[in-house]
Amino acid sequence: MLSVRASSESSFKFGFQRKKIEIFFTVDLVGEYMNNYNIPFSPTIFFHVESGETMRAAGLRPIATLLRSEAVLIRSTSPKHPHLAPLMDKITARIAGVIAARRYIVCQYNILRSKLSMATAVTPGRRAPTISPLEDPEWVAISSMVERSKMADVMDQLVSVGAEDIMIFNLDNSRV
Repeated sequence: MLSVRASSESSFKFGFQRKKIEIFFTVDLVGEYMNNYNIPFSPTIFFHVESGETMRAAGLRPIATLLRSEAVLIRSTSPKHPHLAPLMDKITARIAGVIAARRYIVCQYNILRSKLSMATAVTPGRRAPTISPLEDPEWVAISSMVERSKMADVMDQLVSVGAEDIMIFNLDNSRV
C-alpha cells in the first residue's frame, strides 16, 4: 500500500505498509530542485525505521541517527472513562503477549519417564511443563516455555539428561 501525504507546500511524505509496520519516507523539496524537473527532490531523505532493513535493501546507508524512541504504555489508576477499562485490559494483554513471545521460545522433546524429574528441572516452564504420554508407555513428550537467551544452554542440558528429538519453536504471540 503506497500513501502520499502533503505536509507543506515544499515537502511531501510518502510511505508503504509491510508486515504491519508503517514506514514513512520524508522528502523535502528545496528551491532550485523544485524548478528542475530532472531532479524533483532534495538529495536528503529522512527515514523513520524500526530496524533499517528496508533502508539497506534500497541501497541506502545511514549517516546519523537523529532520534531514538521508545513506546511506553501508561495507564491511570483512576481512569477518566471507566467504561473503557475492558478495552484497556485487552490492549494491555495483547502488548504483554507480544513482549512475552519475544522473550520466550517453546522447547519440545521426548524423554524416558524414569528421567522426567531431571528433565523438568531443566525446563520447568513459566508455570509448569506440559507432559504428554507417547505410544511407548516408557516415554513422554515435554513442552515448555524457555527464555530465549537460555535456549542453547537448556538444549545442552537436556541432551546430557537423555532427552531426544529436541525441537525449538518461535512464538509469534501469546497470552501469559
